[in-house]
Amino acid sequence: MKLWGGRFSKSTDSMVDDFNSSIRFDQRLYKEDILGSIAHVSMLGKQNIIPIEESEIIKKELKVILRDIEDGKIEFDIEAEDIHMNIEKILISRIGDTGKKLHTGRSRNDQVALDMRMYVKNEIKEIQSLILKLQSVLIKLSKEHLETIMPGYTHLQRAQPITLAHHLMAYFEMFKRDIERLDDTYKRTNILPLGSGALAATTYPLDRYAVAEALGFSDVTYNSLDGVSDRDYCIELLNALSLIMMHLSRFSEEIILWSSHEFHFIELDDAYSTGSSIMPQKKNPDIAELVRGKTGRVYGDLMSLLTTMKSLPLAYNKDMQEDKEVVFDAIDTVKMCLPIFTSMIETMKVLKDNMYHAAGGGFTNATDAADYLVKKGLPFRDAHEIIGRLVLYCINHNTSLENLTLEEYKELSPIFDEDIFKAISLEECVNKRSIIGGPAKEMILQHIEKAENFINKANTSNN
Repeated sequence: MKLWGGRFSKSTDSMVDDFNSSIRFDQRLYKEDILGSIAHVSMLGKQNIIPIEESEIIKKELKVILRDIEDGKIEFDIEAEDIHMNIEKILISRIGDTGKKLHTGRSRNDQVALDMRMYVKNEIKEIQSLILKLQSVLIKLSKEHLETIMPGYTHLQRAQPITLAHHLMAYFEMFKRDIERLDDTYKRTNILPLGSGALAATTYPLDRYAVAEALGFSDVTYNSLDGVSDRDYCIELLNALSLIMMHLSRFSEEIILWSSHEFHFIELDDAYSTGSSIMPQKKNPDIAELVRGKTGRVYGDLMSLLTTMKSLPLAYNKDMQEDKEVVFDAIDTVKMCLPIFTSMIETMKVLKDNMYHAAGGGFTNATDAADYLVKKGLPFRDAHEIIGRLVLYCINHNTSLENLTLEEYKELSPIFDEDIFKAISLEECVNKRSIIGGPAKEMILQHIEKAENFINKANTSNN
């Protein structure tokens, strides 16, 4: 007999049981469900809603059930539908009618909302820890490559010389925003819905703040309709996870390009590469490709839940059961991608000479040549025109700006002097860009110091 079956005259069809059941995927919420029930029944006893002795009996047995689940001694029943009903059914089977009092003053609707919020809170902290480890590797690599000059790109065309450290720290900033977004999501997740009942709260004198404090929530929901039907925090989480994957995917794309023969900027460790079944020479960046591919999967999870929620009237609807699989899938995907991506970039070999050689091609110092003329008093637009003509001259004569003679420079402008060659050297191009946010070594060191402070602060608040 189902725990809600009193109103029904016959059993549900077996296909309906299977279709309706969520135990296959929501069983991972067992710990949150039991901890939430312990806090709830403790409050029921303290409020004299049920006898304190019975409250203690229920609490004690719930702790035993938790141990038994973790020891693999319990098999869940699909006919009990979900994790909430499974645990209550097990409780009643062990302590009899006393167990039936656990559900006093609550509904599965606010119980589901509670469990999901507790789960999301924990997962946010775990994902932030994984991002912080990735950021630490980015800092470590940046310190090693403060003077590793490479071309910066726009439109995938060589644009201006930068350092690998400057490039890597750009990703540090992306992942920093990801952590901040997760912080923001955590704040709105950290609100207790228990006490909302099915939709209209309850007549029992529940102490919602006591339950919130026991479970580590910062506040309680202030509208019972919203309390049971809000899934914004799940959508916010999926949005934040989608952005994390987007950043990993952009980085993966560059790893894929850089490891190709055409770029040959890096060489991936054999442990993070695969071969071809037919071409013996191949070394494929499959890990980066899979991270890039799994990004679409997380995007799909976000769109799925947005679509599910878009036309639901208040309050709870069974459609909301669909929140769990997509949230679980996105969390699992991100937690799988972050560690392996971190290890992949930590072990890759940087081919500094190839990066430097590439930075010397494609006229990446052309802007600096124009700036040289500006500093000599020429308006920038005129300087831009002159250097553009010089670049065209170089292309037509198969040479480069640094290989022109001073006489060739002076043919286009008498302003040029011997110091033009220092001004367009790659080292000068990089280290003269010494404003905040620039690629100069001193600026990157300042950025790294701020980044390390961010990580230390984040690690402290995460513990």
